[in-house]
Amino acid sequence: MRKVGFIINPIAGMGGAVGLKGTDGEEILEKAIKLGAEKVALKRAEEFLRSLGSLANTIEFWTCPGEMGEDVFNKLNISYKLIPGRRGKTTAEDTKFAAKYMLESGLDIIVFCGGDGTARDILNAIDMKIPVIGVPAGVKMQSGVFAINPRVAAELLIKYLWGELPLKEAEVADVDEEAYRAGILSAKLYGYLLTPYEPDYIQGMKAPTPVRDDIIENMKAIAKWIIENMEDDTIYILGPGTTVKKILELLGLDGTLLGVDLLLNRKLLKKDVNEKEILECISGKKAKIIVSPIGRQGFIFGRGNQQISPKVIKMVGKENIIIISTKEKLKDIKFLRVDTGDIEVDKIFSNGVKVLVDYGIFKVMKVKVF
Repeated sequence: MRKVGFIINPIAGMGGAVGLKGTDGEEILEKAIKLGAEKVALKRAEEFLRSLGSLANTIEFWTCPGEMGEDVFNKLNISYKLIPGRRGKTTAEDTKFAAKYMLESGLDIIVFCGGDGTARDILNAIDMKIPVIGVPAGVKMQSGVFAINPRVAAELLIKYLWGELPLKEAEVADVDEEAYRAGILSAKLYGYLLTPYEPDYIQGMKAPTPVRDDIIENMKAIAKWIIENMEDDTIYILGPGTTVKKILELLGLDGTLLGVDLLLNRKLLKKDVNEKEILECISGKKAKIIVSPIGRQGFIFGRGNQQISPKVIKMVGKENIIIISTKEKLKDIKFLRVDTGDIEVDKIFSNGVKVLVDYGIFKVMKVKVF
Protein backbone atom coordinates (compact mmCIF):
# COMPACT_ATOMS: atom_id res chain seq x y z
CA MET A 1 0.00 0.00 0.00
CA ARG A 2 1.09 3.57 -0.63
CA LYS A 3 2.16 5.32 2.56
CA VAL A 4 0.92 8.89 3.01
CA GLY A 5 1.58 11.25 5.90
CA PHE A 6 -1.19 13.65 6.89
CA ILE A 7 -0.62 16.72 9.09
CA ILE A 8 -3.20 19.32 10.13
CA ASN A 9 -2.38 22.72 11.58
CA PRO A 10 -5.57 23.13 13.68
CA ILE A 11 -5.31 26.91 13.99
CA ALA A 12 -4.59 27.69 10.31
CA GLY A 13 -7.12 30.04 8.73
CA MET A 14 -8.80 31.05 11.99
CA GLY A 15 -7.91 34.71 11.44
CA GLY A 16 -9.58 34.94 8.02
CA ALA A 17 -13.30 35.50 8.47
CA VAL A 18 -12.72 37.49 11.68
CA GLY A 19 -10.46 39.91 9.80
CA LEU A 20 -7.17 39.24 11.60
CA LYS A 21 -5.25 38.25 8.44
CA GLY A 22 -3.60 35.22 10.05
CA THR A 23 -3.02 33.49 13.39
CA ASP A 24 0.73 33.82 13.91
CA GLY A 25 1.38 34.46 17.60
CA GLU A 26 -0.42 33.52 20.81
CA GLU A 27 -2.01 36.93 21.31
CA ILE A 28 -3.58 36.99 17.83
CA LEU A 29 -4.82 33.41 18.22
CA GLU A 30 -6.56 34.29 21.50
CA LYS A 31 -8.13 37.33 19.85
CA ALA A 32 -9.39 35.16 16.97
CA ILE A 33 -10.98 32.73 19.43
CA LYS A 34 -12.67 35.59 21.32
CA LEU A 35 -14.09 36.86 18.01
CA GLY A 36 -15.67 33.46 17.42
CA ALA A 37 -13.23 32.11 14.81
CA GLU A 38 -13.94 28.62 13.52
CA LYS A 39 -11.31 25.91 13.04
CA VAL A 40 -11.22 26.09 9.27
CA ALA A 41 -8.39 23.56 8.85
CA LEU A 42 -10.36 20.71 10.45
CA LYS A 43 -13.25 21.27 8.06
CA ARG A 44 -10.90 21.45 5.06
CA ALA A 45 -9.08 18.29 6.16
CA GLU A 46 -12.38 16.45 6.44
CA GLU A 47 -13.39 17.63 2.95
CA PHE A 48 -10.07 16.34 1.55
CA LEU A 49 -10.47 12.89 3.12
CA ARG A 50 -14.12 12.57 2.09
CA SER A 51 -13.14 13.44 -1.48
CA LEU A 52 -10.93 10.33 -1.64
CA GLY A 53 -14.03 8.16 -1.30
CA SER A 54 -13.35 4.42 -1.26
CA LEU A 55 -9.78 5.05 -2.48
CA ALA A 56 -8.92 6.13 1.07
CA ASN A 57 -8.94 2.39 1.93
CA THR A 58 -6.13 1.76 -0.58
CA ILE A 59 -3.78 4.15 1.24
CA GLU A 60 -1.83 3.59 4.45
CA PHE A 61 -2.19 6.92 6.24
CA TRP A 62 0.19 8.00 8.99
CA THR A 63 -1.05 10.92 11.06
CA CYS A 64 -0.60 12.88 14.27
CA PRO A 65 -2.44 12.74 17.61
CA GLY A 66 -5.58 14.77 18.37
CA GLU A 67 -6.60 17.68 16.17
CA MET A 68 -3.45 17.35 14.08
CA GLY A 69 -5.05 14.35 12.34
CA GLU A 70 -6.30 11.55 14.59
CA ASP A 71 -9.66 13.15 15.43
CA VAL A 72 -10.69 13.62 11.77
CA PHE A 73 -9.71 10.05 10.84
CA ASN A 74 -11.75 8.71 13.76
CA LYS A 75 -14.73 10.85 12.79
CA LEU A 76 -14.69 9.51 9.22
CA ASN A 77 -13.85 5.95 10.28
CA ILE A 78 -10.74 5.83 8.07
CA SER A 79 -7.90 3.61 9.30
CA TYR A 80 -4.49 5.13 10.07
CA LYS A 81 -1.20 4.67 11.87
CA LEU A 82 -0.55 7.10 14.71
CA ILE A 83 2.89 8.67 15.01
CA PRO A 84 4.29 9.96 18.33
CA GLY A 85 3.23 13.42 19.44
CA ARG A 86 1.04 15.32 21.87
CA ARG A 87 -2.64 16.08 22.00
CA GLY A 88 -4.17 19.38 22.98
CA LYS A 89 -2.43 22.66 22.29
CA THR A 90 0.25 22.30 19.60
CA THR A 91 2.85 24.57 18.01
CA ALA A 92 4.99 24.83 14.89
CA GLU A 93 7.49 22.49 16.54
CA ASP A 94 4.89 19.71 16.51
CA THR A 95 4.41 20.19 12.76
CA LYS A 96 8.17 20.08 12.16
CA PHE A 97 8.57 16.96 14.32
CA ALA A 98 5.74 15.18 12.48
CA ALA A 99 7.11 16.02 9.02
CA LYS A 100 10.62 14.90 9.96
CA TYR A 101 9.31 11.68 11.51
CA MET A 102 7.32 10.90 8.35
CA LEU A 103 10.37 11.59 6.17
CA GLU A 104 12.56 9.26 8.24
CA SER A 105 9.83 6.58 8.14
CA GLY A 106 10.09 6.34 4.36
CA LEU A 107 6.60 7.53 3.43
CA ASP A 108 5.76 8.24 -0.22
CA ILE A 109 4.35 11.76 0.25
CA ILE A 110 3.13 14.17 2.95
CA VAL A 111 -0.21 15.97 2.71
CA PHE A 112 -0.55 18.94 5.04
CA CYS A 113 -3.55 21.12 5.79
CA GLY A 114 -2.66 24.71 6.66
CA GLY A 115 -1.36 27.96 5.24
CA ASP A 116 1.94 29.61 4.37
CA GLY A 117 3.24 29.35 7.94
CA THR A 118 2.60 25.61 7.91
CA ALA A 119 4.36 25.31 4.55
CA ARG A 120 7.39 27.05 6.05
CA ASP A 121 7.43 24.61 8.97
CA ILE A 122 7.28 21.66 6.57
CA LEU A 123 10.09 23.19 4.48
CA ASN A 124 12.31 23.60 7.55
CA ALA A 125 11.78 19.96 8.50
CA ILE A 126 12.11 18.10 5.19
CA ASP A 127 13.45 20.47 2.53
CA MET A 128 12.91 18.70 -0.84
CA LYS A 129 13.56 15.15 0.37
CA ILE A 130 9.94 14.01 0.06
CA PRO A 131 7.03 15.41 -2.02
CA VAL A 132 4.13 17.28 -0.43
CA ILE A 133 0.63 18.46 -1.28
CA GLY A 134 -0.81 21.48 0.52
CA VAL A 135 -4.52 21.48 1.33
CA PRO A 136 -5.35 25.22 1.47
CA ALA A 137 -6.64 26.32 4.88
CA GLY A 138 -4.75 29.53 5.60
CA VAL A 139 -5.47 33.23 5.08
CA LYS A 140 -2.62 34.72 3.06
CA MET A 141 -1.78 31.79 0.74
CA GLN A 142 1.21 33.28 -1.10
CA SER A 143 2.95 29.93 -1.71
CA GLY A 144 2.80 27.75 -4.81
CA VAL A 145 2.52 24.41 -3.01
CA PHE A 146 -1.24 24.45 -2.47
CA ALA A 147 -3.95 22.72 -4.45
CA ILE A 148 -6.87 24.89 -5.62
CA ASN A 149 -9.13 23.36 -2.94
CA PRO A 150 -9.36 20.20 -0.79
CA ARG A 151 -11.22 18.23 -3.49
CA VAL A 152 -8.51 18.95 -6.03
CA ALA A 153 -5.84 18.04 -3.45
CA ALA A 154 -7.45 14.60 -3.17
CA GLU A 155 -7.35 14.16 -6.95
CA LEU A 156 -3.72 15.28 -7.06
CA LEU A 157 -2.79 12.71 -4.44
CA ILE A 158 -4.47 9.84 -6.27
CA LYS A 159 -2.96 10.80 -9.62
CA TYR A 160 0.51 11.05 -8.10
CA LEU A 161 0.31 7.77 -6.20
CA TRP A 162 -0.84 6.01 -9.37
CA GLY A 163 2.14 7.41 -11.29
CA GLU A 164 0.25 9.88 -13.47
CA LEU A 165 2.00 13.12 -12.43
CA PRO A 166 5.60 14.37 -12.34
CA LEU A 167 7.07 16.44 -9.52
CA LYS A 168 7.89 20.13 -9.64
CA GLU A 169 9.73 22.53 -7.33
CA ALA A 170 7.11 24.91 -5.90
CA GLU A 171 7.73 28.15 -4.03
CA VAL A 172 7.21 28.53 -0.30
CA ALA A 173 6.52 32.18 0.51
CA ASP A 174 5.08 33.99 3.51
CA VAL A 175 4.34 37.52 4.66
CA ASP A 176 5.17 39.40 7.80
CA GLU A 177 1.79 39.25 9.57
CA GLU A 178 2.36 42.29 11.79
CA ALA A 179 3.20 44.38 8.72
CA TYR A 180 0.26 42.75 6.88
CA ARG A 181 -2.18 43.89 9.58
CA ALA A 182 -0.72 47.38 9.27
CA GLY A 183 -1.49 47.37 5.55
CA ILE A 184 2.02 46.53 4.31
CA LEU A 185 2.39 43.46 2.11
CA SER A 186 5.94 42.23 2.64
CA ALA A 187 6.26 38.77 1.07
CA LYS A 188 9.45 36.72 1.19
CA LEU A 189 10.49 33.58 -0.67
CA TYR A 190 11.80 31.01 1.83
CA GLY A 191 12.59 28.07 -0.43
CA TYR A 192 11.02 25.26 -2.44
CA LEU A 193 9.15 22.03 -1.83
CA LEU A 194 8.50 19.21 -4.29
CA THR A 195 4.86 18.85 -5.27
CA PRO A 196 2.97 16.82 -7.91
CA TYR A 197 2.61 18.99 -11.01
CA GLU A 198 -0.72 19.59 -12.69
CA PRO A 199 -0.83 23.29 -13.67
CA ASP A 200 -4.59 23.77 -13.39
CA TYR A 201 -4.68 22.07 -9.98
CA ILE A 202 -1.88 23.95 -8.19
CA GLN A 203 -2.39 27.64 -7.42
CA GLY A 204 1.13 28.91 -8.05
CA MET A 205 2.83 31.72 -6.15
CA LYS A 206 1.04 35.07 -5.97
CA ALA A 207 2.44 37.72 -8.33
CA PRO A 208 2.85 41.29 -7.01
CA THR A 209 1.26 44.20 -8.87
CA PRO A 210 3.92 46.04 -10.90
CA VAL A 211 4.19 49.79 -10.39
CA ARG A 212 4.15 51.49 -13.80
CA ASP A 213 2.55 54.69 -15.03
CA ASP A 214 0.32 52.90 -17.56
CA ILE A 215 -0.92 50.45 -14.91
CA ILE A 216 -1.65 53.26 -12.45
CA GLU A 217 -3.59 55.14 -15.14
CA ASN A 218 -5.52 51.94 -15.90
CA MET A 219 -6.41 51.64 -12.19
CA LYS A 220 -7.56 55.27 -12.09
CA ALA A 221 -9.80 54.78 -15.14
CA ILE A 222 -11.41 51.73 -13.55
CA ALA A 223 -11.90 53.53 -10.22
CA LYS A 224 -13.37 56.60 -11.96
CA TRP A 225 -15.98 54.46 -13.75
CA ILE A 226 -16.90 52.71 -10.49
CA ILE A 227 -17.30 56.01 -8.63
CA GLU A 228 -19.42 57.59 -11.37
CA ASN A 229 -21.72 54.57 -11.41
CA MET A 230 -22.11 54.10 -7.66
CA GLU A 231 -25.73 53.88 -6.55
CA ASP A 232 -27.06 55.93 -3.64
CA ASP A 233 -28.06 54.19 -0.40
CA THR A 234 -26.14 51.06 -1.42
CA ILE A 235 -23.37 49.61 0.75
CA TYR A 236 -20.23 48.79 -1.23
CA ILE A 237 -18.04 46.03 0.20
CA LEU A 238 -14.51 46.71 -1.02
CA GLY A 239 -12.07 43.79 -1.02
CA PRO A 240 -8.28 44.00 -0.56
CA GLY A 241 -5.71 45.05 -3.13
CA THR A 242 -4.27 48.06 -4.91
CA THR A 243 -6.79 48.07 -7.78
CA VAL A 244 -9.80 48.20 -5.47
CA LYS A 245 -8.16 50.67 -3.10
CA LYS A 246 -7.65 53.13 -5.96
CA ILE A 247 -11.41 53.79 -5.57
CA LEU A 248 -10.86 54.99 -2.00
CA GLU A 249 -7.87 57.06 -3.09
CA LEU A 250 -9.86 58.93 -5.74
CA LEU A 251 -12.61 59.56 -3.18
CA GLY A 252 -10.03 60.92 -0.72
CA LEU A 253 -10.83 58.23 1.83
CA ASP A 254 -8.45 56.43 4.17
CA GLY A 255 -9.33 52.75 3.92
CA THR A 256 -7.23 49.61 4.33
CA LEU A 257 -5.06 48.18 1.56
CA LEU A 258 -5.23 44.58 2.74
CA GLY A 259 -8.55 44.52 4.60
CA VAL A 260 -12.21 44.90 3.67
CA ASP A 261 -13.89 48.32 3.88
CA LEU A 262 -17.52 49.44 3.60
CA LEU A 263 -18.70 52.50 1.66
CA LEU A 264 -22.09 54.17 1.73
CA ASN A 265 -22.95 57.19 -0.45
CA ARG A 266 -19.25 57.57 -1.36
CA LYS A 267 -18.23 57.86 2.30
CA LEU A 268 -16.41 55.38 4.52
CA LEU A 269 -19.02 53.54 6.57
CA LYS A 270 -16.66 51.16 8.32
CA LYS A 271 -12.99 50.29 7.96
CA ASP A 272 -11.23 46.88 8.06
CA VAL A 273 -14.36 44.85 8.85
CA ASN A 274 -14.80 41.14 9.56
CA GLU A 275 -17.52 38.78 8.36
CA LYS A 276 -19.81 39.44 11.32
CA GLU A 277 -19.60 43.22 10.89
CA ILE A 278 -20.33 42.95 7.16
CA LEU A 279 -23.41 40.80 7.74
CA GLU A 280 -24.71 43.17 10.42
CA CYS A 281 -24.22 46.24 8.21
CA ILE A 282 -25.82 44.84 5.04
CA SER A 283 -28.74 43.03 6.68
CA GLY A 284 -31.95 44.34 5.07
CA LYS A 285 -30.02 46.77 2.84
CA LYS A 286 -28.89 46.77 -0.77
CA ALA A 287 -25.20 45.91 -1.10
CA LYS A 288 -22.58 45.30 -3.77
CA ILE A 289 -19.17 43.62 -3.58
CA ILE A 290 -16.11 44.90 -5.44
CA VAL A 291 -13.10 42.57 -5.68
CA SER A 292 -10.04 42.09 -7.85
CA PRO A 293 -8.39 38.74 -8.71
CA ILE A 294 -5.07 37.80 -7.11
CA GLY A 295 -2.14 38.19 -9.47
CA ARG A 296 -1.21 35.00 -11.35
CA GLN A 297 -3.41 32.82 -9.09
CA GLY A 298 -6.68 34.33 -10.37
CA PHE A 299 -8.70 33.85 -7.18
CA ILE A 300 -11.58 36.28 -6.71
CA PHE A 301 -12.79 34.70 -3.44
CA GLY A 302 -11.12 32.44 -0.89
CA ARG A 303 -7.61 33.89 -0.71
CA GLY A 304 -6.94 36.88 1.54
CA ASN A 305 -10.57 38.05 1.56
CA GLN A 306 -12.27 35.37 3.69
CA GLN A 307 -14.21 38.15 5.45
CA ILE A 308 -16.36 38.15 2.30
CA SER A 309 -17.64 34.72 3.22
CA PRO A 310 -20.20 32.43 1.54
CA LYS A 311 -22.86 33.94 3.83
CA VAL A 312 -21.98 37.45 2.62
CA ILE A 313 -21.91 36.38 -1.03
CA LYS A 314 -25.31 34.68 -0.72
CA MET A 315 -26.82 37.75 0.94
CA VAL A 316 -25.46 40.12 -1.73
CA GLY A 317 -26.09 37.89 -4.76
CA LYS A 318 -23.89 37.24 -7.79
CA GLU A 319 -25.66 39.97 -9.78
CA ASN A 320 -24.30 42.54 -7.28
CA ILE A 321 -20.67 41.44 -7.47
CA ILE A 322 -18.31 43.67 -9.47
CA ILE A 323 -14.92 42.27 -10.45
CA ILE A 324 -12.23 44.71 -11.54
CA SER A 325 -8.73 44.14 -12.86
CA THR A 326 -6.00 45.91 -14.76
CA LYS A 327 -5.31 44.59 -18.24
CA GLU A 328 -1.75 43.78 -17.18
CA LYS A 329 -2.89 41.42 -14.42
CA LEU A 330 -5.18 39.46 -16.74
CA LYS A 331 -2.30 38.75 -19.13
CA ASP A 332 -1.05 36.08 -16.69
CA ILE A 333 -4.49 34.64 -15.85
CA LYS A 334 -6.12 32.05 -18.15
CA PHE A 335 -9.25 31.79 -16.01
CA LEU A 336 -10.51 32.96 -12.63
CA ARG A 337 -10.91 30.76 -9.57
CA VAL A 338 -13.05 30.62 -6.43
CA ASP A 339 -12.55 28.65 -3.23
CA THR A 340 -15.05 30.00 -0.72
CA GLY A 341 -15.27 26.78 1.27
CA ASP A 342 -18.87 26.28 0.10
CA ILE A 343 -19.11 24.30 -3.16
CA GLU A 344 -22.66 25.54 -3.84
CA VAL A 345 -21.49 29.16 -3.63
CA ASP A 346 -18.49 28.35 -5.84
CA LYS A 347 -20.82 26.92 -8.48
CA ILE A 348 -22.76 30.18 -8.91
CA PHE A 349 -19.69 31.54 -10.72
CA SER A 350 -19.33 28.57 -13.08
CA ASN A 351 -21.00 30.38 -16.01
CA GLY A 352 -18.26 33.01 -15.98
CA VAL A 353 -18.14 36.67 -14.97
CA LYS A 354 -17.64 40.12 -16.46
CA VAL A 355 -14.47 41.94 -15.42
CA LEU A 356 -14.13 45.72 -15.63
CA VAL A 357 -10.70 46.27 -17.23
CA ASP A 358 -10.83 49.98 -18.15
CA TYR A 359 -13.26 52.91 -18.11
CA GLY A 360 -16.57 51.27 -19.11
CA ILE A 361 -14.80 48.34 -20.78
CA PHE A 362 -15.57 44.79 -19.66
CA LYS A 363 -14.01 41.44 -20.49
CA VAL A 364 -15.84 38.12 -20.05
CA MET A 365 -13.72 35.59 -18.12
CA LYS A 366 -14.19 31.92 -17.41
CA VAL A 367 -14.30 30.83 -13.77
CA LYS A 368 -12.99 27.32 -13.24
CA VAL A 369 -14.88 25.56 -10.47
CA PHE A 370 -13.40 22.19 -9.48
